[in-house]
Amino acid sequence: MRPIFFAAALLATPLTAFADTPCGGPFTTFIEGLKTEAAASGIAPGTADAFLANVGLDPSVLRADQKQGVFQIPFVDFSRRLISNDRINRGRSNGQKYDAVFDRIEANYGVDRGVLLAFWAFETDYGTFQGDFNTANALVTLAYDCRRPELFRPQIFAAMELFARGDFNPNTTTGAWAGEIGMVQMLPYDILENGVDGDGDGVVSLKTSPADALTSGGKMLQSLGWRAGEPWLAEVVLPRDFDWSQTGLETAKPISEWSALGVEPRNGPLVEGLQASVLIPQGRNGPAFIAYPNFRVYFEWNQSFTYVMTAAYFATRLQGAKVLDAGNPDTGLDSNQMKALQNRLQGLGYDVGDIDGILGSGTRAAVRAEQSRLGMPVDGWPTPELLSKL
Repeated sequence: MRPIFFAAALLATPLTAFADTPCGGPFTTFIEGLKTEAAASGIAPGTADAFLANVGLDPSVLRADQKQGVFQIPFVDFSRRLISNDRINRGRSNGQKYDAVFDRIEANYGVDRGVLLAFWAFETDYGTFQGDFNTANALVTLAYDCRRPELFRPQIFAAMELFARGDFNPNTTTGAWAGEIGMVQMLPYDILENGVDGDGDGVVSLKTSPADALTSGGKMLQSLGWRAGEPWLAEVVLPRDFDWSQTGLETAKPISEWSALGVEPRNGPLVEGLQASVLIPQGRNGPAFIAYPNFRVYFEWNQSFTYVMTAAYFATRLQGAKVLDAGNPDTGLDSNQMKALQNRLQGLGYDVGDIDGILGSGTRAAVRAEQSRLGMPVDGWPTPELLSKL
């Protein structure tokens, strides 16, 4: 299965937007602006000239950016699409094959192998498909486009730094449409900050060396706040009379308090001494999870709730957890219904972001507020009944 690339991952990059970030207009003017800005940031003029000599706009990058309907798929369906027995078996096989590499990562950065194996699987199907977009063209195209130039423009200068080191070729380096490179799909800035020579050959080769790619990914997760020796997600069973308004990342309690409220583990004991949140990605009749602090680090990698839930759940499967109990979730909304719901919520004054048919954090928060106002179970899962009442 060809993996899916997510531009939302760009939001993880801790970059400061430049004061002058022009987009659109004559392309030659845009390129000259990049050269001026590169020089102001300390990049040698010759480096910028050589890097930008052959770059061009790639319409296929914009088409990929605007075609992200996969975010509309509910969690259970999404997880079944991405997690197959073959992927689990290959993940465990790779875990054994690179056992020494994962041991070093766990010792140095505190990141469990299941976490990195899940990213490796989802991002590039264990390195088998890393994307064939010219990376320089992708970054320039997305910076030139006026949707989110502040996210992509700084990545061009990071790529120039890699080019100056001899670690990036603007003519031949390829990757995902959103500019990520290598087996775990890292952006140029993240490579500059977290690239590690994991196999000891003197170079950082994220495209050809699993040891380099996985070690770099482990270091990046640690830099984003991953806490060594702590879990990230576990499936739980909730009582039928549970207070659904207590679910969601907005509410965190000690495990002891959740246990007192009737939250029971489904795969081994819960870890005491940690704050955690109860998550029900498809409402009160679907699967339920306890999310520990490390779960929040996933959002520094990717901003899609469905992707994050699936990657975190897959990591637990690779570490031995049982197949989730999907339950019997209430019927959700299709894309057009979700857009209609977002329009109505926006009309009521809620900030739901773009009207895109995606159940993002803004839409989910608005749904919970309206469920409470209407006397419905506050589980954050939009249904035709809610849409009808609105």
